[in-house]
Parts: sequence; structure tokens; C-alpha cells
Amino acid sequence: MAVFRVEKNSGYTVMSNHHLRNRALSLKAKGLLSQMLSLPEDWDYTLQGLA
Repeated sequence: MAVFRVEKNSGYTVMSNHHLRNRALSLKAKGLLSQMLSLPEDWDYTLQGLA
């Protein structure tokens, strides 16, 4: 089967699979951590900033 590679210049987040494969983390925790990792470094990491 052919694999098609697409150059991803924007709108994508590159992150390790480590936290996604961690069985100790709930699905909610994995989703929140993924959301936080996708935000800019200067993002307001407060409840209001994440809501």
C-alpha cells in the first residue's frame, strides 16, 4: 500500500506519543495535555485561558 506524505507547515502540532500511551493518565488528562501542548508558549495557562 502506498504512503502519501504531506508537508505540514501550519495547523499541526508535533508531540511525543509518550503521554498518549501512558495508561496512568485518563482520556480527559490526555486531551487536556494535548490541548495545552498545541497552544503557543506564551499562552495564558489559567482556567479562563483554557476554557
